Amino acid sequence: MDQSEKGSKNGFALPHVIRRNGSDGVIYLESGYALPDHARCVGDWIVHWAETRPDTVFLAERNAEGEWDKLTYADLLLRILDLAGWLLENDASQSRPVAILSENAIDHAVVGLAAIFTGIPVATVSPAYSLISSDHAKLKSMIELLDPSLIYVSDIAQFGPALQSISQVHRGRILTSKGDDTAPIEHTVLTDASRPESSSAVAAAAAQVTPDTVARLLFTSGSTGAPKAARNTHRMLTSNQEALRVLWPFLETEPPIIADWLPWSHTFGGNFTTNMVLRNGGSIYIDDGKPAPGAINATIRNFKEIRPNLSFNVPRGYDFLFQALQDDAELRRVFFDMKVIFSAAAALQGNVWDGLIDMSRKETGHVVPIMAAWGSTETAPLATLCHFLADSTGNIGVPVPGVSLKLIPNAGKMEIRVKGPNVTPGYYKDDELTQDAFDDEGYYKMGDAVRLADEDDPGKGLFFDGRVSEDFKLSSGTWVSAGALRVAGVDALAPLAQDIVVAGHNRSAAGFLIFPNEAACRARAGLPGDAPLADVLAHPSVTKHVAEGLNKLKSTGGGSSRHAARARFLLTPPDLNSGEITDKAYLNQRQCLANRTRDVETLYGEDAKQFITPA
Repeated sequence: MDQSEKGSKNGFALPHVIRRNGSDGVIYLESGYALPDHARCVGDWIVHWAETRPDTVFLAERNAEGEWDKLTYADLLLRILDLAGWLLENDASQSRPVAILSENAIDHAVVGLAAIFTGIPVATVSPAYSLISSDHAKLKSMIELLDPSLIYVSDIAQFGPALQSISQVHRGRILTSKGDDTAPIEHTVLTDASRPESSSAVAAAAAQVTPDTVARLLFTSGSTGAPKAARNTHRMLTSNQEALRVLWPFLETEPPIIADWLPWSHTFGGNFTTNMVLRNGGSIYIDDGKPAPGAINATIRNFKEIRPNLSFNVPRGYDFLFQALQDDAELRRVFFDMKVIFSAAAALQGNVWDGLIDMSRKETGHVVPIMAAWGSTETAPLATLCHFLADSTGNIGVPVPGVSLKLIPNAGKMEIRVKGPNVTPGYYKDDELTQDAFDDEGYYKMGDAVRLADEDDPGKGLFFDGRVSEDFKLSSGTWVSAGALRVAGVDALAPLAQDIVVAGHNRSAAGFLIFPNEAACRARAGLPGDAPLADVLAHPSVTKHVAEGLNKLKSTGGGSSRHAARARFLLTPPDLNSGEITDKAYLNQRQCLANRTRDVETLYGEDAKQFITPA
């Protein structure tokens, strides 16, 4: 990237990092910017904008006619005050939280924010655990842990099977937007849950909220064992947004306007984007699109209609947008008029990164920053932010104000740990797990590894270097960095590999199990849309591309730990129920390998027709 494209002229703070070297190779990194004072609680933001920008749209969703139903900040506060009294009358409290099982929607937001406003924690659970899961086992364990005062669902009929399945472990009320008098489940319709006469009780409860009050209980992916709920306090949420304001100062004069599909059951959508809008008096248009074939068209329609000034998505979403941008001039004008293109959950594929950079220059004459960050459910989520123009994909940036990073040598990598006001005080009803999550200096043990972009200049950022627990040794004793090899493999096999599981523990060489980008594979094979996937993946043009990609990766050098000796396509996508994938589409490598032992054995078997080797 040209130096002329870097700096503060683009509206972002320059990187400023303080490094301190500890003993035994430990490195401490902190932001050189001070963390400003932050709001007492999320409710203070709502009250402020209801008073100063009452007619500004906070949230909008499409109705059945395709038009936008809108909720202003003034309306939001009124609906919160009406509902909060009903919540208090129905035993909602810090020890009896509110659980929400439904998709993003205006009513969902009102229920959640009414609880948060009055000091009641909200636990938003991915709808997949209700609507896709076959046995509802994880949902049962979540509800049993929470013991919620009430559960909100959008549609009593749609969520009826899940509610009946958990009836033995739920002793609270059921609240719904769409009721059904014939439903066997007792429930209250949201329009009937109003207690405006309880305003004094609501005001008293809201006044008692402190920065240490728990606002959200967010479940981690639960990839192994029962899901755990991270406590998210108001301090975590409000301090995180002040840190962002320091690094993105343009938010003060350019309130965010976003079209966003990111699920509120995950910290990226539920905390980062939603709180960014609440803190800065912006607007969220709930995107009815998704990063999937066909569904991306709704996102494109919304972009053209809303003209957001920021884009937030996961790499899969940008894969689809990149393809659409090549043939849609109007979309290019809208997309590259945004202030930031922000990607999280994993690194963008190199070809997508380079393509967006080139398109941006051609469309605007400059580069619209493609930024990334790093954090987790336990960090609210922002711990690092790449608030500068990076030279390549995968840079997760530098510590945000108020955050201290601790980098510890571990098995040839630098394990990263976090401390700051944005870090969770621990897990709900699990003191032992909480104690194990922190080291003796109070740093949260994330389990991730990073590497410095420049050993001599921490201001140039960090690169995610995989999960410490995912790495393994080959039979030669050579360590394989699964995270780094996965990223390199996806890039080398682009666009045919949607994602990769790296195998090879105690084997002579690493291997790839490939989740295919089905649309790209079909296009490469030139077969009709109804052709069996197995035939598509076995087509010579597809296998040749993979073989050439493996050879390309091998030719970069670095020994047996830096390439795969063989690869095999997987016919079934990663499975949420068995813990193979999280809501943000990040693969759990270890769980995938454990679930797919037959594929691993075939990958390393004797039948050469069952795997692909370098060309």
